[in-house]
Amino acid sequence: NKKSDYGKVPKFNGDPEEFSWWKTNFYSHVMGLDEELWDILEDGIGDLVVDEEGAAIDRRKHTPAQKKLYKKHHIIRRAFVKAIPKAEYMKMSDKSTARSMFASLCANYEGSKKVREAKALMLVH
Repeated sequence: NKKSDYGKVPKFNGDPEEFSWWKTNFYSHVMGLDEELWDILEDGIGDLVVDEEGAAIDRRKHTPAQKKLYKKHHIIRRAFVKAIPKAEYMKMSDKSTARSMFASLCANYEGSKKVREAKALMLVH
């Protein structure tokens, strides 16, 4: 059964040494489900307005395309929340979208873009 191959979300255990490995596995898991889900993680939900818990404001007024995006946002948000420890989720309780939550986790474990660039430079020299 093809669906069951992607049924279990890879779990992140909170170990900084394991983050890169988990992120690679999570990426493969999400891409196996639907590549648009990964796009939502990276690019966000555009002009959809959500409250602090990710629920849509004026959901009934959405166009068909917005409804599809909103549903996919919740699919990836749920997968992401299931993939992280509760302690990690609690650190980002102020984040309402899958993108902002994912960016927060990546910033915590990979550092900012400047930190990553500095680390890369140290490895080169």
